Amino acid sequence: MQTHDEPALGWTLVLRRQPVHLVKGRPEGGYTDAYELICCDCGDDPDLDYRDIAPDFQRIRGPYRFSAGIEAYGQHDRLQHGQPPIPVASGTRKRTGSADGQTG
Repeated sequence: MQTHDEPALGWTLVLRRQPVHLVKGRPEGGYTDAYELICCDCGDDPDLDYRDIAPDFQRIRGPYRFSAGIEAYGQHDRLQHGQPPIPVASGTRKRTGSADGQTG
């Protein structure tokens, strides 16, 4: 038996392709080119269609383009779940100093 407190797949926050329509928790009519952010910890139910959820959950869900959805996922996780920001990969930081790498 599954409750809404225990997501079946073990996840609580996910970015997924937005189905055209959900019927009884199953996608019907294929998928759109948009993505939606679903957070079970906040009370959203992934089995409900976008049109059947509260406006607050609709604002969280999106829809998003893929890159904007990834950013929204990270922002939601940090703000709502207290996760630290993802560190910047080495080599992508802004460098200071002269062109030869010497600081002066």
